[in-house]
Order: sequence, then C-alpha cells, then structure tokens
Amino acid sequence: MVEDRLQRLRDLLAADRLSRPAAAVRLVCERCLVELSISGAGATVLSHLPGVDSDDDRLGRGLVYATNAVSAGLEDLQLTVGEGPCLDAFASGGPVLVADLAAETARWPAFTRAACDLGAAAVFSFPLEVGVVRLGSLDLYRDTAGPLTRVELADALILADLATQGVVADLDGHDTEDVSWLADPHVEVHQAAGMVQVQLGTTTDVALMRLRAHAFTHDLPLAEVARRVVGRTLRFTDDKDGH
Repeated sequence: MVEDRLQRLRDLLAADRLSRPAAAVRLVCERCLVELSISGAGATVLSHLPGVDSDDDRLGRGLVYATNAVSAGLEDLQLTVGEGPCLDAFASGGPVLVADLAAETARWPAFTRAACDLGAAAVFSFPLEVGVVRLGSLDLYRDTAGPLTRVELADALILADLATQGVVADLDGHDTEDVSWLADPHVEVHQAAGMVQVQLGTTTDVALMRLRAHAFTHDLPLAEVARRVVGRTLRFTDDKDGH
C-alpha cells in the first residue's frame, strides 16, 4: 500500500517535471496542493549557525519555495517571533499537526494570533531529515480548520521524504551547514544580529531577541528591521530599541 502510493507520487512528480521543468522541492510543494486538502505549502531548510561563543548557536534559515504569499508570510513570521510548527518539527524530528490553530494560543502565543490574521486556520509541518540529520521542514497550511485525512497524512509524509531528496540533491557540493546557496530572504538578519551584538555588547541570542521584539512591536517583517540595521538607519542602544 505504502509502496504503491510512493510509486504513484514519484510517477506524478516525474510527469510534472517533464511538463514543467523546475526544482524538485518546488514540484513537491505544488503537488501537495493537488493531493492534499490544503491552501498553501512551503519548504524551508534550517541550519545551526555557530555564534561567537561555543554555546551561542542559532538557526539559519533558507526559504526554498512557497506556493503563495501566505505560506511565505508564515515562514517569515516564525523567524520573527521564534516559535511555530516549523521550528517544533525541526526540533522534535516528528510531524506537527494542528487542525485548529486558533486553539493553540498557549503553545505559540506570538505566532498563533498573527498566523490566523494571515489566513491560516490549520497548520501541518513535517521534518525534512535523512537518518538523524534534520535539514528543515515541509510546511502546509489550510484556510479552514480541520485535520488531514489518514490517506492525506500518509501522502504528506511521502511528499516530505521526496522533498528531502530534492534538498539533498541541491546540497550536492555544499556543506550541510552551509545554507548560503538558498534563496534566503533572511541573510541580512544574521548580519544585523552581529551588528546589534556589537552595539549592545551582548550575545547573538540577545541581539536576535531585540531584533524580533522591535519587529513585533512596530508590526514590521524581521527582514525589514534587519535591512534598516544593515543600512545604518536603525541603531540599537541599551535604553531603547533603536532610532
């Protein structure tokens, strides 16, 4: 049964590739829209980036593909607030299935309200992993509440594996800790965190929290706050977020 569904999805993706050449991960995300009762899909690669101190590691992120603006916004939101299903799936190594997002305010107090405002009513995240090595996540959302069916869940797990194979193929020739090759809209975030770390004389974790707090307080994307810091139009001080 599982082998039959795997072969079916492989055949469909092969046909997709013949009709419209594109990266494997993009084809998987778009196939998710056809096979599953969802409104959008995105794939993200996550990597531990070393900080200045040995215990000061943080997650770097590259958004590989998103099927629509809401999916891209959900990925950006999780980086901004530092919580959400993508991060939980990456940390746990297991799927995170939330059929009614509005009921998860205690679990993700910052993410849930903003994600609902974006239009997500249910979210489903699946880790991209090879053995014990986790590369990122396949993230799905629906604009109405409700769980995936058993068949849809089985297909989502298979599609996550196929997305992982696509990521591994793209990683060929790159170190698994190097996500610089990705279409990462958040590269400036890491540069800005380093600048804020110097400005405040603190750790990169604290610097990133200050960036996130400023973005959340001023209702700005984290990438925009980082852009202002790197462009030197925003500076952080000990007594306020910046000016």
